[in-house]
Formats: sequence, structure tokens, C-alpha cells
Amino acid sequence: MRHEEQLLEELRPDAFAIAYRMLGSVAEAEDVVQESLLKLHRALAAGECIASPRAYLTTVTTRQAIDVLRSARARREQYVGDWLPEPIITDRSTDPELRAELADSLSVAMLVLLERLSPEQRAVLLLHDVFDYGYAEIAGMLGKEEANVRQLATRARRHVDQGRPRFQSSREQQDELARRFLDAARDGDLAGLETLLSHDVVLTGDGGGNAPSPPQPVQGRADVARTVRRWLRIAVGIRGATLHPARVNAGPGALMLAPDGRLVAVWALEIADGEIRGIRSVVNPDKLRHLGPVTDLGSLLRGSG
Repeated sequence: MRHEEQLLEELRPDAFAIAYRMLGSVAEAEDVVQESLLKLHRALAAGECIASPRAYLTTVTTRQAIDVLRSARARREQYVGDWLPEPIITDRSTDPELRAELADSLSVAMLVLLERLSPEQRAVLLLHDVFDYGYAEIAGMLGKEEANVRQLATRARRHVDQGRPRFQSSREQQDELARRFLDAARDGDLAGLETLLSHDVVLTGDGGGNAPSPPQPVQGRADVARTVRRWLRIAVGIRGATLHPARVNAGPGALMLAPDGRLVAVWALEIADGEIRGIRSVVNPDKLRHLGPVTDLGSLLRGSG
């Protein structure tokens, strides 16, 4: 029994890695992982012959995630404002150890791109390109023909490649650009902000109807810079919030904290070609509770948070 418990705990991170990338939700991913581990536990306890517990768990996790994603699509279509994935904070000590494909697939920008895919396309792309499963293995996991799986992968890759930047920046370049951005944002330096943004930069906010957020994405260097300065002039300059650099989904970002230390917002920065191409701000407190105590942006701006 102790060996089985150890095995399940060892497999848990792998299952969560798949479920989170499939769903973009920490809570939903944890539910899927728990159910999948329970199913594996019952199968082992019943004496089923399982050649590879890891492959078994991957199969169960992926199939459950596909089912959850299908039902989640309908809810997300009715979501108030723009929907963004629930952010996770990457430990600086383990972040550099992430394989390039794993880190890229974890980014908020990539999770947003994956939302364009069907659940099956998303599963095939992740299992093959990120987690190194062969097409024949994936076909068995999903109960499909291998040719069909290859076709799903090709279509998914085409959709994703269309939205990817052509030239990526190094980790060092990203961190330096993020540092300069946060310094300019804290100082209210409008000209400094504009020099760091691409001409077609997009700022997307996710308040989910629970916190103030732009009803539509803000586009363009000048408008995004003014919006960021306006937010921080009130939140930081007047209400005493603080902005801290952080690794968000294995990429550059920031945490906004209220004066009492509660989390207000998580920003993820998309950087490529030496410029900031996107800013994604999650202020919906329901999407931040897994990170610790939260307060909503509206309360902070009113001075009651």
C-alpha cells in the first residue's frame, strides 16, 4: 500500500501538467487529477494488470480533461468580459529547469492560443509536441485511428503557429525588459512605457464581472501605456498597492498586492522581438484564490480593500 501511495504521489505532477494545460484552470485541473488518481488507485487495488501506470493515468486524465473542456466551452462563451486562464506562479528555482517545450506550453499566451483549438486538437498537440507521446500511443489513448490523430495534430499546429511570434527573446532579455516596464509603470513614466511596447500591443483584462476590467482589449502603444499609467496612479500612487516582479506561467510578470499583502492582480507579459506584445491582467478574485488571500480591485480603488 505504501508503495502504491508513493507511486500515485510521484505521478500527480505529470497528471496536473497535462490537465492544467488542457483546461487553463487550476481548480478544474486539480479535480480532474484527483478523479484520475482515484481511478488508477481502484484499478491497482482490483489487481488489474497495468503495464504502465503513467500511460494509464495520462489516458484517464486526458479523456476527463476533454470532457470537462467540452462543458467549459459553453460557460466560457457566457463569461463576462475576456476569459483568461488562471495564472500560476513558477518557482524561480525550478523554472529554468523546464524544458523549452514545457515552458512555452505553460505560458499564458500559449494557453490563450490553445483556446482556439477543439478539445481533441488540444490534447493531441500537447501529448505529442510537449509530452513526447507517439501518434500511435495517442491514438490508443483517445480511441482514434493514428491517421486521424496525425491530422488533428497538423491542424492544431497550423492554428497555433499562426498566432506565435516569429522571433522569441531570451530569458535574460525578457527579464530585463520586464524590469524596465515595471519601473516605468511605478514611476508613471508614459514615454518610458511607450518605448517598451510594440506598436500593436494588446492589453487584456479578466475581471469576470467581479472586479473592474476593460470591457474590451485595449490596443495600441499609446492607449495601452495610458491605461497602465492610469491604473497604477490610483492603485499604487493613491491606494498604496505595490507591484512585484514574478515568474507567471514560466514567463515574466508581476503581482499587485494591497497594502495588507492580499493579492489584487496578476500580470503576465508577452515579450518577443525585444518588445512587449501583450499584457494580460487577471483581477477576477475567483481566479486568484489558489495563490493565497485576495481582495478585488474595485475594493482597492475605493479605498476599502
